[in-house]
Amino acid sequence: MEASVKLLSFCTRHHFPTSLFFKLNHKPLYLPPSSFQTPSLKKIVTPRIFLSHRNPSHPLGFSRTPFTSQFLNPFLSTNRFARIVSGTQERFFNWHYAGGSEKGNEIGVTPKEGPIVTVVMLGWLGSKQKHLRRYIELYNSRGIHAVTFVASVKDVLSFDLGKKLEERIAVLANELALWLSETDEDGRERCLIFHTFSNTGWLAYGAILENLKSRQDLLEKIKGCVVDSGGDPNISPKVWAAGFTAAMLKKRSSFAYPSVEAGEGNEVGSPLTLGNVQVNGAMLMETLLFAALEKLFSFLLNLPDVNERLTKILSILVNNQPSCPQLYIYSTADKVIPFQSVESFIEEQRKIGREVHSFNFGSSPHVDHYRTYPDNYVSVLQKFLQECMLIPNEVHKVKGQPHQ
Repeated sequence: MEASVKLLSFCTRHHFPTSLFFKLNHKPLYLPPSSFQTPSLKKIVTPRIFLSHRNPSHPLGFSRTPFTSQFLNPFLSTNRFARIVSGTQERFFNWHYAGGSEKGNEIGVTPKEGPIVTVVMLGWLGSKQKHLRRYIELYNSRGIHAVTFVASVKDVLSFDLGKKLEERIAVLANELALWLSETDEDGRERCLIFHTFSNTGWLAYGAILENLKSRQDLLEKIKGCVVDSGGDPNISPKVWAAGFTAAMLKKRSSFAYPSVEAGEGNEVGSPLTLGNVQVNGAMLMETLLFAALEKLFSFLLNLPDVNERLTKILSILVNNQPSCPQLYIYSTADKVIPFQSVESFIEEQRKIGREVHSFNFGSSPHVDHYRTYPDNYVSVLQKFLQECMLIPNEVHKVKGQPHQ
């Protein structure tokens, strides 16, 4: 209760930041083809910014070499970019190589034929790197490298008006562009697949697409997109409030559990199994926090600049996604993202000619389908990867395990 009152009081006094997550007040990333020619790499910026660059001895073709300013998004100053990349306190995306080490290729995990694939995992609001571990293992076991990106509530609603998160998305887009633009030593194609979680990850995907929109050659290397518990194109204060409430209260929130009607609302530790006093207290705190956040987002999401920015990102997701297969994983019992909105969006995508696959897990909670139904989840995902021709049909099967 105290947290919700403070939040509402703060918003009233200080006019809560209007940029939030997706007010990206910068120009789209422009990476001209000439920027990737070897001569341009001779220029070293000051201060020296060390990032990945081609090294045939590295399984991903990377080495620590100076990074040219021609790769940088214009939004980022050289000094700011250097601090973000080099600061150990601000590590925001991580590479995870197939095989569990930088020598994944050498132990026979990565297929010798076909494209070299990296999955870009964009986590749900409040997720941490450890929460994506089981998903990383799932992809790595199939010879697919992974890049993970997460955003905390603090990242989104921070005193710097979300600038750090905006910059991080731009830097991630640059990293992906650089990796895709390099040619592997054996000549195999490099390509990406995206796996987004909740609407937070899905909107981050839209922001990355906007950053890369001037590079059609790179967009064509995106071979598939998995939308897990996301895909609601409506700018709804209720959805935003529900997502933030779930992220702030975590397992104490009823949004983290399926509905009673689904027959699975009695999990040990859920609000429904606590004592009456605890139940009443937890539900009251959640109700007040949700009401405060709904009022907050009813104001913020209707501000012209915020609404315009979100509309632009959603327009990309509705009309200008890459022409690759899409997989929507959702459930009827999801209390954060309405399943009707997801199904409506799926139908709209099919009407404009997109190849869309979907699976309704029924009773599993928001972003909890893998833990609730591990075998079915693995089966659905593996079939999709095979249809995208990203893994061979005879790839070894690994039994799914729940994330923590």
